[in-house]
Amino acid sequence: MIVTQEQAFLKAHQQLHSLIAFVQQAPQQRLRLDQVERGVFTLLLQLGLSLLQAHVAAAGNGDAGETVTTADGHVHRRLPAPHARTYRSIFGELPIQRFVYGSREGQAITHVPLDATLGLPAGEFSYVLEDWCQRMCVQNAFHESVRSLHDLLGVRPSVRSLEQMNQTLGDAAADFAWQKPAPPPEEEGAVLVVTADGKGVPMCRPEEAPPSVHRRRKKGEKANKKQMAYVGAVYTIAPWVRTAEDVVDEVRRRQRAKGRPLPQHKQVWAEMTTLAEGEAINGRSVLFGMLAETAAQRSPAGSKPVICLMDGETALWDECQVWFDGAVGILDLFHVLERLWAVAHCFHSEGSEAAGEFVTERLRMLLNGKVGAVIEGLRHMVTKNGLKGQRRQTVQRATGYFANNRERMRYDEYLAAGYPIGSGVAEGACRHLVKDRLERAGMRWTVTGAQAMLRVRAVYVNGDWEAFLEKRIQTEQQRLYGSRDQEAELGLAV
Repeated sequence: MIVTQEQAFLKAHQQLHSLIAFVQQAPQQRLRLDQVERGVFTLLLQLGLSLLQAHVAAAGNGDAGETVTTADGHVHRRLPAPHARTYRSIFGELPIQRFVYGSREGQAITHVPLDATLGLPAGEFSYVLEDWCQRMCVQNAFHESVRSLHDLLGVRPSVRSLEQMNQTLGDAAADFAWQKPAPPPEEEGAVLVVTADGKGVPMCRPEEAPPSVHRRRKKGEKANKKQMAYVGAVYTIAPWVRTAEDVVDEVRRRQRAKGRPLPQHKQVWAEMTTLAEGEAINGRSVLFGMLAETAAQRSPAGSKPVICLMDGETALWDECQVWFDGAVGILDLFHVLERLWAVAHCFHSEGSEAAGEFVTERLRMLLNGKVGAVIEGLRHMVTKNGLKGQRRQTVQRATGYFANNRERMRYDEYLAAGYPIGSGVAEGACRHLVKDRLERAGMRWTVTGAQAMLRVRAVYVNGDWEAFLEKRIQTEQQRLYGSRDQEAELGLAV
């Protein structure tokens, strides 16, 4: 049934009177303020749905005559009976009856004037409800988001619909990220930093895989398989000249030093290896391509020194060499400290003052550029103390790590130049972007689902949510209906 605007407004007036009456009667019913608040909100949702219905009714029924010729010269014929579609809004479901155009009933609908006039989305969900749904989904599990939406608005989308919505937004988020302009130059720091790391995502068992036989897991064995998500960040920062003692003091106090400059316009992103037409698209390479594109925008013509700041993973440095040839490579100091503490506990008990002094002494040497002396000293201590077994292997792994990354450990030069030497940004991005959403208890992902969530969540984390949604809406509306000027020429615009 097609509701007229007068009928919708009459219903809205009745609901408004009911709302006022509810508030007037609340004191006599001795309702608490929060009970009045909930009641008012429920009635406002009903009123909002009626007002939306009135707006739709004012746009007519989409009957533009027996035939319509669109801007491309194609002639569309009106089908005999109105067709219905559902519009799921934040106020509830709104059925919309309208005339549609095509060749004949049962064939594809080729033109819907009312949909263009109202700017309806491609799917059933309104852009506002889509916004609210995905704000919840990027922070909470899909099923939790469904429950919250029902509790708050009385709407209950399916988990599957929210997952599909997220994947649609994921595709749009990828385009948005590649097209995003550089920040204003006056808001940038003088040094450009690129950092990357990897974080495992728990994956679903492939459908063709047989169920595993229940057995007790071995020590260190994980309960589920993971696939790597490669997480990267680009930001600029002001140079900050320090001495070795400044860093030692900060590390020992475990407090952020006063005056430390903050990263400017930090942008994070994550990519997983996917399949396209049977070919593997390496997520690590895609990520570094994105980082390189962003870095080129933010350091035009190589105007800023570029710092690649990462841990010792060889695959990451190989990509860095491909995409950032000439950049200053710096081994993250926090990973160096982890190795030093592991070595310290091979000679001194955990938590002891001696272990702390052991780490501080070698940290000071590394920060003063004495990497070779630290390596040789540790090798000598292995022989002198006759280390065997696991302790010997721990020290050997550490010295090998330092030797392999020696060219990225010129910390005395980096401090003098004011470069950052800790990749806390990458560590934080891995935790915040990946772990806090994709590694919750019981979660399992497909590659498609995980990649979509990472892309949408990255847009949200980067603070680009409103700009992204507006761009996505404009792009979809252009694809569906062309420009508003074209609609006006056809007499379809309100």
